[in-house]
Amino acid sequence: MSVPLLKIGVVLSTMAMITNWMSQTLPSLVGLNTNKLSVASGGTADRSTGVLPANPEESWQVYSSAQDTEGRCVCTVVAPQQSMCSRDARTKQLRQLLEKVQNMTQSIQVLDQRTQRDLQYVERMEVQLKGLETKFKQVEENHKQNIARQYKAIKAKMEELRPLIPVLEEYKADAKLVLRFKEELQNLTSVLNELQEEIGAYDYEELQNRVSNLEERLRACMQKLACGKLTGISDPITIKTSGSRFGSWMTDPLAPEDDTRVWYMDGYHNNRFVREYKSIYDFMNSDNFTSHRLPHPWSGTGQVVYNGSIYFNKFQSHTIIKFDFKTSVISKSRQLEYAGYNNMYHYSWGGHSDIDLMVDEGGLWAVYATNQNAGNIVISKLNPNTLQIVKSWTTNHPKRSAGEAFMICGTLYVTNGYSGGTKVYYAFSTNSSTYEYIDIPFQNKYSHISMLDYNPKDRALYAWNNGHQVLYNVTLFHVIRSEQEQ
Repeated sequence: MSVPLLKIGVVLSTMAMITNWMSQTLPSLVGLNTNKLSVASGGTADRSTGVLPANPEESWQVYSSAQDTEGRCVCTVVAPQQSMCSRDARTKQLRQLLEKVQNMTQSIQVLDQRTQRDLQYVERMEVQLKGLETKFKQVEENHKQNIARQYKAIKAKMEELRPLIPVLEEYKADAKLVLRFKEELQNLTSVLNELQEEIGAYDYEELQNRVSNLEERLRACMQKLACGKLTGISDPITIKTSGSRFGSWMTDPLAPEDDTRVWYMDGYHNNRFVREYKSIYDFMNSDNFTSHRLPHPWSGTGQVVYNGSIYFNKFQSHTIIKFDFKTSVISKSRQLEYAGYNNMYHYSWGGHSDIDLMVDEGGLWAVYATNQNAGNIVISKLNPNTLQIVKSWTTNHPKRSAGEAFMICGTLYVTNGYSGGTKVYYAFSTNSSTYEYIDIPFQNKYSHISMLDYNPKDRALYAWNNGHQVLYNVTLFHVIRSEQEQ
């Protein structure tokens, strides 16, 4: 941009020089340099020289003449009329030239103003172009960085998806198996339709055996599909905002389809009132509820409602109580041997969360810690009727380091914290008695989770998140095992 600016400056300087030259030179070019009339002092005017024009209207006129006492000549003269210049051809030419000069001067001034304005515009454009050039460079650099980040993200996603290929291969085999079941079912349906038209065409005993065999195989297949491995947790869905910072809420996974009651327990200790809402709609939109008074206050937030009864940890004890809502009595109670209580082995958020009761596809569980296992988590399968321990598993994960935990298909999943950024990072399988470290993102929307339980009927996680009742959907991978793997 520097070369065009230099050229404009040269043009302006040249026009100024032309204007100055014309104002100084034009008078001499037309012969209008000042001619002085001189009369020698003390001398006599020479009338014979005839230096003045003869026409009195266009020249000086001698009005009178005399001689003073000292012999000097004294003359009285009349100056020519002022209109003589208007009749002078050279004067007219000069006036016309001066008018042209004035017009040219005005034109040059206008041109100078426009040039200055254009110069300012060009200077502003130069600044804007430099700014645009800088922005284009930044956009180009950002574009390169974005491409690099996108490539890295795609590469990472490919690495995540690569282990799923064997699972998808098994799904192909499972799809073929289901297709065979469908074909057999269609064949049997056709046979039954024909039987309605022609009774006795087939042996009923043979037909019944075929139907029973197909039903058994289908049920076995469904049982295998009922459980899977956790691979993802959805964004939270806020159902309601109520209660204190700590609490629990749940539904009964064994309730009939038309029973959608919600159970609500505010606080983690020294409280014994449980709210019953008729439906999830009433829970979300009204305060219509029935209040149940428990015979003892509960401890922590690890309560569950299962098959019409509530199971909870009695406050300041390691006693598990089963309370029947229909009869409003304690149907069973039992001490959980060696289990720590009264904030001895709580989750990292505290709150007397020593004993956490859970339900999954396999039934009722208790998660706690003992001195014998050095404060690490112990998982016990409980008989829901007698509360006796069916079997226990010891893990190597400290109970106090866990944020929260839940059971899915016999596997205990543990979060790395209860506030801020959270993820599911530890899993212990009771089916294989093995553990692994995983990385499943988990959005902690309200920054403090004091209850997290899985409901196998809804395939969802129920959470109490800092006074908000929240739901998370889960993604499970189902793998059908062949008969040889059973």
